[in-house]
Amino acid sequence: MIDGGYQGKILRVNLTDRTVKEEALREDWAKRYIGGRGYGTRIICDEVDPKVDPLAPENKVIIATGPLDGTTAPSSGRVMVITKGPLNNTIACSNAGGYFGPMLKRTGYDMIVLEGKSAEPVYLWINKGKVEFRDAKHLWGKLVNETDQLMRQETHLEAETMAIGPAGEKMSMIANVMFNGHRASGRTGVGAVVGSKNLKGIVIRGNLGVTVADHDKFLEAVRATREILAQNPVASGGLPLYGTAVLVNIINSIGSFPVRNAQDAYFPEADKISGETLRAQNLVRNEGCCDCPIACGRITAITEGKYKGEHGGGPEYEPLWAFGAMCGISDLNAITMANYLCDRYGLDAISAGSTVACAMELYEKGYMAAKDAPFPLRFGDPDALVESIRAMGEQKDAFGKLLAQGSYRLGEHYEHPELSMSVKKQEFPAYDPRGIKGIGLEYATSNRGACHVRGYTIAAEVLSPGLDRLVYEGKAAVTKFLQDLTAALDSSGTCLFTTFGLQAKDLAQLYSAATGFECDDKEFLKIGERIWNMEKLFNLKSGLTGKDDTLPPRILNEPIASGPSKGEVEDLDKMLGEYYSLRGWGADSVPTKERLKELGLEDLS
Repeated sequence: MIDGGYQGKILRVNLTDRTVKEEALREDWAKRYIGGRGYGTRIICDEVDPKVDPLAPENKVIIATGPLDGTTAPSSGRVMVITKGPLNNTIACSNAGGYFGPMLKRTGYDMIVLEGKSAEPVYLWINKGKVEFRDAKHLWGKLVNETDQLMRQETHLEAETMAIGPAGEKMSMIANVMFNGHRASGRTGVGAVVGSKNLKGIVIRGNLGVTVADHDKFLEAVRATREILAQNPVASGGLPLYGTAVLVNIINSIGSFPVRNAQDAYFPEADKISGETLRAQNLVRNEGCCDCPIACGRITAITEGKYKGEHGGGPEYEPLWAFGAMCGISDLNAITMANYLCDRYGLDAISAGSTVACAMELYEKGYMAAKDAPFPLRFGDPDALVESIRAMGEQKDAFGKLLAQGSYRLGEHYEHPELSMSVKKQEFPAYDPRGIKGIGLEYATSNRGACHVRGYTIAAEVLSPGLDRLVYEGKAAVTKFLQDLTAALDSSGTCLFTTFGLQAKDLAQLYSAATGFECDDKEFLKIGERIWNMEKLFNLKSGLTGKDDTLPPRILNEPIASGPSKGEVEDLDKMLGEYYSLRGWGADSVPTKERLKELGLEDLS
């Protein structure tokens, strides 16, 4: 019996025939997969053919919460979008903050399963358990911020919203799902899947509470974990003060900040785009997610220059890098504007910036003919950056349509896919693996393509003492541990940044007290390992193989040109075999029958 943490209900929405039905949350799956990412992935594995076209009506989208969403657990405001991603055919789970997740719980549901395809544009209005299908033809084509405002005006001003922008409508391979205007569920093109279903958005409002199984034990765990976070210098210092952009100068100072499409990894002008400079020039206020003591979010405004008066959320560390150093640009206002545009069009900022960087290199090397670009594409040109993002978001011409498919397809079009800094066709984030060895293994093995938040080795390799970033020894074990921990964490509805202070035992205590399910740190990590292997099985059935667990040729073969990590390359083979062995996988990256039996996944093998 489920005693707390969960609402116990799933809302299933069929967009084709516009019907809804409720079903009970399975207690056995809740115990085995927690919720959120884990439970949602299990539904996909059971109900979606891994070979399905991600943009076909047969694909499904799950909007999921975890058992800690809606409670007072620290930083427990996450919501997950789970589907098969069109960018690279991997299992997709994209995580966003804000208030949508807790509000979904207050409507009485733990998750929403979206099926089929609407005949015409529609949005959902879920108000205290009542579901309405509303016409969205007047919203189709509008920007995310416009859609957010209009849907609230038509429903309730204090409602929470999910929406796609023009990028999702036009099924860009790098389209996001956006929450409350500027909170992004990005990576793998999840916004395109929602767009393929003619679903413009979801508006929710509820007033139900979320109970916990052991109130006293839960409050004790909440007090203890909040105190740990208050004592952590990253969670209570760097992140509240400068946001994630605190990392710009840190990562650049060790020579691992990819520059000009990763042709280098040290950016002399990094301070011009740093968190310190953003705070001094553009910060309006901090913004925290639900029940978050960290409040790392930024609300910013441009106060001078050609974009004066523009305002919005961010940019975070990754967009500052993607539109900045990756494109050789130090104009903070242009970078900030590019970030605003990505939010408005519903584009993944990491992929968008890296795609522009790839285009700039193709153009400068003569692989892209001048006639193919509506303007010169040169590193360091802020106008070219901003206009490229507009073209990508609007897709009015061949140039914009090509960029909207991401850097791999762009490079492939010009017969130079090696200039795409991606893994499994997904662009890697703002850490150069040549100067931080473990993050390269994480990129290569991540179940959704290159990703830092599936196993954030930066915390161990850079932000904590004791683990040398330039050695290979021990990195396989650290990567596996962090991947398993993050899979369980995501499934609980808790933010990754809590792990700067909290350990598996702390998270297990919160989870146990909330749900009544007995779980210690070992069981918490085992659940994470079960989820990781389940995702791996889906990808293998989708057609991916061990050959896809690699890195761009530049990272493996071209030494960093300058800075503190000058001369470094990444030797992935020094870690990959050990990683497979620790996972209980064969040399072909396929999980062994023995490991699947240990994890209780025989039925999915």
